[in-house]
Amino acid sequence: MGKGDHRSRRGKIYQGSYGKTRVKNPAKKKRRAAKQSAKR
Repeated sequence: MGKGDHRSRRGKIYQGSYGKTRVKNPAKKKRRAAKQSAKR
């Protein structure tokens, strides 16, 4: 798990890519989670 790892956060920062482990806007993710819990 390091800079060369595609799945780790550090690897994504190093490569400049985004994904599940490095979300562009974490606030959106929190809002979405709150919405889903409100539906239940």
